[in-house]
Amino acid sequence: MRRRFEASVADVEYESNKWARVANRASPLMETLAGIALAVAVVYGGLRVIDSPTSAGAFISFIAAVILALEPAKRLARLNIDLQSGLAGVRVLFEIIDSPATEPLDDGRPDLVLADGRVEFAGVRFGYRVGEPVIRDMSFVAEPGKVTALVGPSGGGKSTVLSLLLRFYDVAGGTVTIDAQDIAKVSRRSLRRQIGYVGQNVHLFRGTIRDNIAYGKPAATDAEIIAAASAANAHDFIMGFPLAYGTPVGEHGLQLSGGQRQRVAIARALIKNAPIILLDEATGSLDSESERLVQDAIAHLCQDRTTIVIAHRLHTITHADRILVVEGGTIIESGRHEELMRRAGRYASFFRLQLQEQTPSYDMPPPMASSA
Repeated sequence: MRRRFEASVADVEYESNKWARVANRASPLMETLAGIALAVAVVYGGLRVIDSPTSAGAFISFIAAVILALEPAKRLARLNIDLQSGLAGVRVLFEIIDSPATEPLDDGRPDLVLADGRVEFAGVRFGYRVGEPVIRDMSFVAEPGKVTALVGPSGGGKSTVLSLLLRFYDVAGGTVTIDAQDIAKVSRRSLRRQIGYVGQNVHLFRGTIRDNIAYGKPAATDAEIIAAASAANAHDFIMGFPLAYGTPVGEHGLQLSGGQRQRVAIARALIKNAPIILLDEATGSLDSESERLVQDAIAHLCQDRTTIVIAHRLHTITHADRILVVEGGTIIESGRHEELMRRAGRYASFFRLQLQEQTPSYDMPPPMASSA
């Protein structure tokens, strides 16, 4: 990486020096040409005055016109250099401006009308690239007011399920419906208005804690913000700051710890009061204490809502109403925790493996040889 970086810097240095040489040559070259042009004009004009009845006043006017033309000529010489340096950035800018909208939020489609919040995947197929399917004929139902958990190995398609539900991508086959309405036939804005999302990598915007919570409901009052923060187990640590809810979170929320950012994000989802909740490994990178607080906050968030959870730490979803084991883009097992453990299938294997990884092991010294 160091060699690649140094090579890139060397390329930039070479091109910058090349540009500087061309730019710096233009000015002395134009000054020299201007001097030559002025000398030629003086000689020519002087000869005309001597050899013809041209007046001295006309000669002076001619010289003045030549001098006045020199500065625009110099600028014209630099025009190509300035144009090329400016066009480099303009080309990139216009590529972005002229690119077609990939995701029109208001595309004339009807709004999603939510009743219970029943989510159904029916024979869904999807791939990010042609010929490389990620989701293969997946079908399941997330019942209203219940928690549906997706577990399985990395790369199995779990996060893609949430992306399809949020319509970051459209399915290649099958349908995704909410309350029997195909989400591909409703506006994205109305769809996402009904969904609250909390991911593992929480994004907080630059501003205060109050601002970041209120993004879930821009017209929220201070009382609603405090209530949401309290339900998310965030109120206590917020009040510990000198500015309380007016505390700046910094760029990307870096002034807060991971657990604090997660709880602010959960408060944002709580204040939105969306009937469908998506959780993408919301406690994956937290320590045990922060995980407990976030789990308590998630319990408030999921209450009486349709919830779809992606979990790698299986102990966090043992109380889910339904667990789906996703592998290779398909659902290979489904049921409650106790039922899946009795089957002794893939889920039970994952669960026991995680228990072994979480159990500390100690290297015992070899037994001492007994002396005779």
